[in-house]
Amino acid sequence: MSRRFTPPRLIRRAMVLSLPSFVVLAGLVIARDMHVLTALALWGWIVLALSWLIRPGMVDAARVALWARNLAAGGENTPPPVTPDTPIEEIVSSVAQLRRAWQERQNELALLAKWNESLFENLPDPLILLNPERRVVKFNQSALSVFARDISGRDLSVVLRNPNVLEAADAVLNGAQARDGAFDLPVPVARSFQFRIERLGPSPASDAVAVLALNDLTTVKRMEQMRADFVANASHELRTPLATLLGFIETLRGPARDDVEARDKFLGIMYDQGSRMARLVNDLLSLSRIELNEHTPPGESVDFGRIIQAGADALLPLVQPRRMQVQVSIDENARMVIGQADELAQLAQNLMDNAVKYGRDGTAVDVSLRLATSLPAAAGSGLRGGTAVVFAVRDHGDGIGKEHLPRLTERFYRVDTARSRTLGGTGLGLAIVKHIVNRHRGALVVESTLGQGSVFSVYLPGAKAQVSLAAVPASASTSGGRL
Repeated sequence: MSRRFTPPRLIRRAMVLSLPSFVVLAGLVIARDMHVLTALALWGWIVLALSWLIRPGMVDAARVALWARNLAAGGENTPPPVTPDTPIEEIVSSVAQLRRAWQERQNELALLAKWNESLFENLPDPLILLNPERRVVKFNQSALSVFARDISGRDLSVVLRNPNVLEAADAVLNGAQARDGAFDLPVPVARSFQFRIERLGPSPASDAVAVLALNDLTTVKRMEQMRADFVANASHELRTPLATLLGFIETLRGPARDDVEARDKFLGIMYDQGSRMARLVNDLLSLSRIELNEHTPPGESVDFGRIIQAGADALLPLVQPRRMQVQVSIDENARMVIGQADELAQLAQNLMDNAVKYGRDGTAVDVSLRLATSLPAAAGSGLRGGTAVVFAVRDHGDGIGKEHLPRLTERFYRVDTARSRTLGGTGLGLAIVKHIVNRHRGALVVESTLGQGSVFSVYLPGAKAQVSLAAVPASASTSGGRL
């Protein structure tokens, strides 16, 4: 029962309702047709009778009032018991029906809001909502993958330091029409975006007044650049072997047509030149595929230890004639990494092939995979956020001069051009390694000493958190360069 229903209130209500009777009795007393005490006694009886009659209605009204207040506060939906066949019962029934309709509408709105939230979060294009002060109110998962951090509450100038974007945002927030444009993000991997910013209508649920939509053009631009690079690089590198092939073909069709000894010699050279062109085309295509996906890091767990061992076993036919050995050391706690198996196999094979090619006869190629106890200074958040492993390949060759280290991963760059071509190199092996490392958000460190050999170390994110690297100090290369 509500605290609003009290006996004094009931008596006051009954006295108000008995006022007409009181006036009649007072008139009779004034006309001396009734004694004062009799009139008062009669009026008291009328008040008591009215109190008894209106008490159930007041109790029901108090219950309904309390129920209505509970409903307004989000309380239970069970109607209170009231006297049947009364107007209050009809009121309770109507309120209960209104409550059910309101709850159904509320559920529909909740489902719609959840659907809109899911749609916002799962749209493939990055979206950022801004408030009137140009601060980020909300962003979706695609935006999180682009910026790799929580940007809520930050000023847009901290998130995107691009004058075109900031100028467009300021203009739209000040009442201008929608603006669009393009910009580039140089880190952690170069990416290109088209943007559009528009104002939003007012919403009671958010203080967002504008939305910034980004469209990733990286793949399109990479494909355009790859086509241009492929034509330029292929025309440059294929010109020499192609000219050699054409020269020997012309010779075989002319002066050496009947010279068996020259024909066999020329055919061998032509085969070598054709093989070189085939390797070059394969490496160019492989590099193009890796660059195309470089902005999207892999997310699967891979047994890198098994890949390394398989690559080392495949080198046995090459090392045995030169009395070399491939010594593999794999830490069982460092076997699993986050990566793409085929690309990691190519990375390991390229580094171990180079070590065998440029190592001295009778020496060993030392291959190791272990947990990283320190990280290079250039390591990004992908390595510093958890466990990291380091894959190292050491050769005992002539070494590389320090002046060459910064350019080792450039396309077609060779320290010794003649020796590289004699050994069958295309000049793309380390460029492929660099782009694979970039896609895996790792780091490549090259250390070399003339006359003693070189060490190529690749840092990759580990798949299991055996060791936390949150406090691991950064270490620089002591005798080489970071690429």
